[in-house]
Amino acid sequence: MLRWAGIRNFAHTYNCTALESTANRFILERFKEVAKKGNEILKLTDVELEELLSSDHLNVKSEEVVFECIVRWIQHDVKNRKQYIAKLLKCIRLGLLSTTYFIETVKKHRLVQDNEQCKPIVIEALKFLYDLDIVGQEIDFNNPMARPRIPHEVMFAVGGWSGGSPTNVIEAYDTKADRWITVDHQDRGPRAYHGCATVNGCIYLMGGFDGMDYFNSVRCFNPVTKEWSEAAPMNSKRCYVSVAVLDNCIYAMGGFDGHVRQNTAEKYTPESNQWSMITPMNHQRSDASATTTGGKVYIAGGFNGQECLNTAESFDPATRQWTMIAPMRNRRSGIGVIALDGLVYAIGGFNGITRMNSGERYNPTANTWTNITEMYSPRSNFGIEVMDDMVYAIGGFNGVTTIFQVECYEPTTDEWYDCTDMNLYRSALSACVVKGLPNVEDYIDKVRNQVMQERRRNRP
Repeated sequence: MLRWAGIRNFAHTYNCTALESTANRFILERFKEVAKKGNEILKLTDVELEELLSSDHLNVKSEEVVFECIVRWIQHDVKNRKQYIAKLLKCIRLGLLSTTYFIETVKKHRLVQDNEQCKPIVIEALKFLYDLDIVGQEIDFNNPMARPRIPHEVMFAVGGWSGGSPTNVIEAYDTKADRWITVDHQDRGPRAYHGCATVNGCIYLMGGFDGMDYFNSVRCFNPVTKEWSEAAPMNSKRCYVSVAVLDNCIYAMGGFDGHVRQNTAEKYTPESNQWSMITPMNHQRSDASATTTGGKVYIAGGFNGQECLNTAESFDPATRQWTMIAPMRNRRSGIGVIALDGLVYAIGGFNGITRMNSGERYNPTANTWTNITEMYSPRSNFGIEVMDDMVYAIGGFNGVTTIFQVECYEPTTDEWYDCTDMNLYRSALSACVVKGLPNVEDYIDKVRNQVMQERRRNRP
């Protein structure tokens, strides 16, 4: 990673188009690391830096990262580079910054205050942010100041229970624009209480229920070709199944086959298109949830046919054994479990009495659970995923009705934030994230997409 600039310059000098394109894509995708680590970015010219920071494909969680990169680059040679602050400031999508950050950090920065050319930029940004905060005006994607970058990963919410019956609707979430779009290429049949996983850029749906039948079938959607195909079926029918991915293999655990709650588990290898049984879990579990971190599979909560569970266990592929870990602080069925930064989060669910908005996280090293801030909406049987280092809770059932509300959790601040609602009320859905789609623009907000296409047509 440390020599990406040299590789790009070599490729450009010797007209190695493919290599230059690969280097550029690497820089854009790994920009957060590139901007903060090493000195390669400090070697760029003002023109090269401007081109990089202006790209719609720059992968940043927040525009704050872009401003911090500009400051770091200028401070490397303040005397000769401070003159470029105004033109580099225009590379930032200032309208996407928080008003507080813009006023306290950008506007008050010495480099900005000492440059007269920055004043009209600051005034325009303040007016834009004022209209958003005070007037309540919606963000205009046509305004270059607020045009979202292209996401490098897209979250898909698939199937579920809506309006009294299962659905096959798929929605894609454009995290940069905070918008959901409905995907046209749905599977042939509805599916709820199923599992969803991403391997090698493809989305696998397994198990579940269509209102009459319990499934062991597996369907595969390729978001590039937009085609569905049949994969090998699981060995057991599994509704309320828990699914996780480890080393490009899919693990399907527990569930309900229409007769009994299961403790069996199996592993799918895409290359051979085969399922193989693994060691059974210590407990029967349906309506549990699973994730992976540190080379192990973790599963928590669920329902055994008699009570909601607070137990949790982990599977080590090296030993092929399940090990009980510390129990959660709450019983949780219809729970959401996900790993982030080496910790396992257990969110929401049903404790046998009420739907919960509480959450807790597990530290594998300490073998302990600690509480986190509560969600805004209580929910069970919802989708859960991680994007941009945040945990997303999607839809679900609040004890009265299915919901379409989405919220995300920021671990560094221990806070939940509201996101844009899905288009469809639903519970019993499953979610997954696909990274690096070459046709990602097919799954972003249509209004924003139209703006981008217009820009390309008008480009000289």
